Amino acid sequence: MPKGFQDFYPDRFSHCYGCGKDNPHGHHLKSYWDGEETIARFTPGAEFSGGVPDNVYGGMIASLFDCHGTASAAAFAQRAQNRAMGDGDPPRFVTASLKVDFLRPTPIRVELVVKGKLESIEGRKVRVTMILSAQGIPCATAQMLAISLKE
Repeated sequence: MPKGFQDFYPDRFSHCYGCGKDNPHGHHLKSYWDGEETIARFTPGAEFSGGVPDNVYGGMIASLFDCHGTASAAAFAQRAQNRAMGDGDPPRFVTASLKVDFLRPTPIRVELVVKGKLESIEGRKVRVTMILSAQGIPCATAQMLAISLKE
């Protein structure tokens, strides 16, 4: 299995609950290239049930967008600099804005696929749009503005 974008984060940034490899209680979400887009996969268990039985809690969906979006921003920024992941420490991005639209209930115990697409890069700002699907059916979309941390 190839390394996910998050595997290239320096140890000081590897504690995130959603994607940090060093957080023993986290989700360990991994993001990868899928052509010009990015992709992550996650299968939520029953502990992530929301107000509708057998469906995912909306905050969990937002957290998947949050972690995949910032990892995607780092990958898009490196690619724009003609650098590959692993070519030095990737820039670390944080979420400045995240807008989520819930299209339909999202089932638990089903693999969720999150895809990211670059919208723009302006200095330290990267805009990413994302879609979360279950069994090929779109369940939520998101727009993110991610900002790179200053050194």
